[in-house]
Amino acid sequence: MERRLLGQTGLQVPVVGMGTWKTFDVRGKAAIKSASAVVDTALTIGAAFFDSSPMYGQAEHVLGEVLRGRRNKVLIATKVWARTASEGQAQVERALAFFDHTIDLYQIHNLVLWQEHLAMLERLRDARQVLAIGATHYDSSFFGELQRVMRTGRITAIQIPYNPLQREVEHEILPVAADLGLGVVVMRPFAEGDLLRHIPSKADLAPLLPFGVTTWGQALLKWILSDPRCHVTIPATSHADRMAENAAAGDPPWFGPEERALVARLAER
Repeated sequence: MERRLLGQTGLQVPVVGMGTWKTFDVRGKAAIKSASAVVDTALTIGAAFFDSSPMYGQAEHVLGEVLRGRRNKVLIATKVWARTASEGQAQVERALAFFDHTIDLYQIHNLVLWQEHLAMLERLRDARQVLAIGATHYDSSFFGELQRVMRTGRITAIQIPYNPLQREVEHEILPVAADLGLGVVVMRPFAEGDLLRHIPSKADLAPLLPFGVTTWGQALLKWILSDPRCHVTIPATSHADRMAENAAAGDPPWFGPEERALVARLAER
């Protein structure tokens, strides 16, 4: 299933995509072959939205390598993360070379030097090398600054953490994003693994079976995507079968309030 992430561009995204932090920061033929298998599966099932960053080591380079010859089949979201304008320009030039000189969503990572980087990305958007611009932050203490950027009218998407243990965005960020018509990319759907340390039993998950949920990971992803203000979530994985499992959570029916409350209770155990 797809949702419109960026109304101004008409960009449609699968509701479950894939992050590349740690999982694509790899070296060696065997590791790159494994990354390629994950991408193969993602493309087969339509989960063709990939998020990366220069902060993730080799991830951009590896993603570009395994997408060689099929860049037109995917949507690439990456980031600029630099303390100077010149460093940011160098990062952008490398990323454009990795991804056939077009980035679908270019994000300012953690709002670092956002005024300068935003102006640069706007020039690239005008040149059609960047299709849309976004901003990210993982720390709720920076959400006030993120709102300031959101209200400039100069970005079309944000990336934020959201899961049953991290719900700060429900107070202001998601409502503002909805009011402004901004796309929302959800990072950290599993709370960096904390939510996978204790897996609920099959009996606990049984009420979710009518929603196509058979695993705890799917329950967490569907919990996020059942909020219509969230457009795509990007769990990272290095296993092709897990990629397929995650993507299955992107199909309706969606949870109602009772099912979301159940998942939240299970997450807090």
